[in-house]
This record gives sequence, C-alpha cells and structure tokens, in this order.
Amino acid sequence: MPKPDIHPNWYPDAKVICNGEVVMTTGSTQPELHVDVWSGNHPFFTGTQKILDTEGRVDRFMRKYGMGSADAAADEKTPDSKNNNKDNNTSKED
Repeated sequence: MPKPDIHPNWYPDAKVICNGEVVMTTGSTQPELHVDVWSGNHPFFTGTQKILDTEGRVDRFMRKYGMGSADAAADEKTPDSKNNNKDNNTSKED
C-alpha cells in the first residue's frame, strides 16, 4: 500500500495525442500526453525510411573497404588509362 499524499495521481487510461487525434491510451501520471512522433508516423516503423548520403559517406565507406562504389556502373564504363596507353612502355630491355 503506497503512503498517502506522496505519490502522483495515476491515470490508467491516459490518452496519447499526436497531431490532434488520439492514437492510443496508456497508463501515465498525466491525463493527456501530446507527442509529435509515435510509431504510427515515424519513418523507421512505417518502412518509408530513406538513407541519406551526407557528404558522400556511403561512397567513401565503399571505397575504403574495397566494396567498389555506389556508382559502380559508371566506373566500369570509363576505360583505365594505364592499360590503354601502349606508347609509354617504360621497360628497360637494352
């Protein structure tokens, strides 16, 4: 039995409100909880999350660990200048 007059009031059916509509009920010490984001509209839970490539970090990671780059198709189309330049043969067979 809790001591009298030291515990906050408990609301077993507190309403969770997001964007003006009640999204669920839960137990809380406040009768209403106003939230901006909940699992019903957060991109991680809804499956609409997009990976943002800030400052080419994904490409940098791919190059650093030898996994190619995100633009692998563009890299394959450009010929390697070292293999195609036969005029600059620097072997010393004299």
